[in-house]
Amino acid sequence: MSSPQSNKRLLALEKVLQISRDMVATNDLDELLGLIIDRSMELLDSERATLFLYDADSDELFSKIAAQSGEIRFSAGAGIAGAVVRSKHVLNIPDAYADERFNRDVDRQTGFRTRNILAVPLLDHSGDLVGVLEVLNKHTGSFDDHDITLAQTLGAQAGVVIQRARLLVHYVEKQRMEHALEIARQIQQDLLPKENPRAEGFDISGWSSPADETGGDIYDFLDLGEGRWTFMLADATGHGIGPALVIAEARAMLRALSGAELDTPTVMAMVNDLLTADLSQSRFVTCIFGLVDSPAGTVRYVSAGQGPIIFYDRQSDKFDELPATALPLGIMEGTEFDEQVKRRLATGDMMIITTDGFFEAADADGDLFGTERMCQIIRRCRDMTADEIIQNLRRKVFEFTGPVPQADDLTAIIVKKTG
Repeated sequence: MSSPQSNKRLLALEKVLQISRDMVATNDLDELLGLIIDRSMELLDSERATLFLYDADSDELFSKIAAQSGEIRFSAGAGIAGAVVRSKHVLNIPDAYADERFNRDVDRQTGFRTRNILAVPLLDHSGDLVGVLEVLNKHTGSFDDHDITLAQTLGAQAGVVIQRARLLVHYVEKQRMEHALEIARQIQQDLLPKENPRAEGFDISGWSSPADETGGDIYDFLDLGEGRWTFMLADATGHGIGPALVIAEARAMLRALSGAELDTPTVMAMVNDLLTADLSQSRFVTCIFGLVDSPAGTVRYVSAGQGPIIFYDRQSDKFDELPATALPLGIMEGTEFDEQVKRRLATGDMMIITTDGFFEAADADGDLFGTERMCQIIRRCRDMTADEIIQNLRRKVFEFTGPVPQADDLTAIIVKKTG
């Protein structure tokens, strides 16, 4: 015949099994943590419990949920919970105020009086720390060896389930972010020209490939009529969602001002002042903005930090690399953009504009693709169309970098005189 004590212990183990079933039944992390706290107080007949999750990146413990208390965050090396982190063993503290590791501030702030503590490590299936459960103030005396056994059993189950729930939270967040990035990527792709300009006597092409889902580069063309087309290529610092938003803003401003019959330096000055007011000091935009005049056979442009701008003279078979004409956009209000480059192109001449993702592309040894290699490829492809030349450049860059992931956005415009 079993004793009352045996029956009590059997009942407690049955409670642990039921708690385990309940934990497995939910994937919601907040609900799970609340369940563990409530059931641990019932199981161990205590007044209060707090569950600290472990943040391995910052080496901190924090309470996402604390029964009758606010959130707490502290170093994983501090206090009784910190001692559990270091040892990964249960700590039974029969007199909290007699233990120098106990932090009395929480009691002073809440008015609660902690008598005894059972602190339990929560470990995942690999034995890595997930968190620490502290159960406070057993209603009848102090925690005993049976309580420790129950706490260890509960902690082993809880650690694995919490880790699973946290992974599910990360997975759902990752899926949400990927969906948002896909929408942003599609919006950004929709901002790129649907077709290249059709300007008599010119072959004009553009292309862009972001390093991430969204990029900090963009190019654009706008038909002003009478054989005149604006072109722009811009590169915001960094790549990702932030630069993509900045670059979309710059494009919208340039488009809005392009039809106002203003010269390119004036347009750039106005856009610069608007961006300077909007951007933080750590952000800026390099941008070339210009005009192809088909009847005149000319190109003119202002380059705000975007360079080098490469011209190819077919007759002499020489390249000319020109620097930017002004500071990047968004750095300083009131920047003047007086210097405007104007070139008359002869048949076979080209203007080549690329972001630094091309010539700064690096191979596994850290060697850069460079502008000299770019010019060699352009020379070999000089009789091809503008689009074919860009695609050859793109292909050669990827061949050069090999297995090295694309580190920066790639964007290019080629303006070629055909007749």
